Amino acid sequence: MLELTEEQQLIKQTAKDIATDIIAPLASEYDAKETFPQKSFEALRDAGFLAMMVSPEYGGSGLDTISYVLAMEEVSKACASTGVMMSVNNSLAAHPLEKFGSDYIKDNFLRRIAEGGKLGAFGLSEPDAGSDPAGGKTTAVKEENGYVLNGSKMWITNGGVAEVYVIFANTTPELGHKGMSAFVVEKGTKGFEIGPKEHKLGIKASPTTPLNFDDCIIPSENLIGSEGEGFKIAMNTLDGGRIGIAGQALGIGQAALEAAVNYANIREAFGKKISQFQGLRWSIADSAMDMEAARLLTFRAAKLKDQGKRFTKEAAMAKLYASEAAVRSADMSLQIHGGSGYSRDFPVERYYRDAKITAIYEGTSEIQRVVISREIIEKKNYS
Repeated sequence: MLELTEEQQLIKQTAKDIATDIIAPLASEYDAKETFPQKSFEALRDAGFLAMMVSPEYGGSGLDTISYVLAMEEVSKACASTGVMMSVNNSLAAHPLEKFGSDYIKDNFLRRIAEGGKLGAFGLSEPDAGSDPAGGKTTAVKEENGYVLNGSKMWITNGGVAEVYVIFANTTPELGHKGMSAFVVEKGTKGFEIGPKEHKLGIKASPTTPLNFDDCIIPSENLIGSEGEGFKIAMNTLDGGRIGIAGQALGIGQAALEAAVNYANIREAFGKKISQFQGLRWSIADSAMDMEAARLLTFRAAKLKDQGKRFTKEAAMAKLYASEAAVRSADMSLQIHGGSGYSRDFPVERYYRDAKITAIYEGTSEIQRVVISREIIEKKNYS
């Protein structure tokens, strides 16, 4: 286990207190009603957890990535829907605005997220371009009064509730991924429409929508970085985002593990607590080992990021292992709960539904293996 600083311990405890007192009691209700976790959002906003790594210069908390992971795990342990809302705001919205945005973008949009407590969103995936973002068809044509966007995006977390959207579009389509650029689009811009909310298997309290652009004109000042830098911006952003999703997966998996232990210690069968059965004990041991290995991988990626070192491979490893470990932990926990776990009387069925998405979004498990193998085979990045 990584030795935490006093500040990191305080962040972890603060996140745990918010998760226990405010988020967890509302999680099942928000999930069942598929409604945005407003009170949970407000608690995180007031604690400064929605812009944790943004510089105080722009109204952020100026914290390190390890603190972010610690908070993500505690929040996601209580409610994975709230966790992904927090992750997207920190990793996919605030990060590219701060790292690649102009002073104009930082002052007008990053501050709105950090100081104003508004939500951001990230639009890369399209109906026919998920794992292959370079295959996107959304275009941004330069004209005298700005850029004209046409196209659509899919699977947008925070869709509809966000006010600031980081959108990727082709400014020079014939160049493939080298012709992709990134833009800020504000909610309410003419020609920008938010589609109906998706009804999903898990993370039901997190709104997911399509976005549509129909001759949507945005100012030239809303270009993030330079034309043609969009793919680089997207990949860099996703590297950091994968650390956040690894933290989310840690929270879900740990919650499932603890639920299994608690249930095994009260449920009786054949005249004794089921926690006394060897097969069950081994399942719990394997899950605990899984979660600890995932946690260490995630901390390693976070530490490299904080040190300013390359962390592409390590982030992919953390996200891959943590997400698949969370799925295994949730499956194990539901099996130990038996029929009770299949009902909504226990939260383990929610953990089971929520865990799976961590192995899909921000790069599927297959894509993580592509990233890891490329780093090792082509770039000889062994350690």
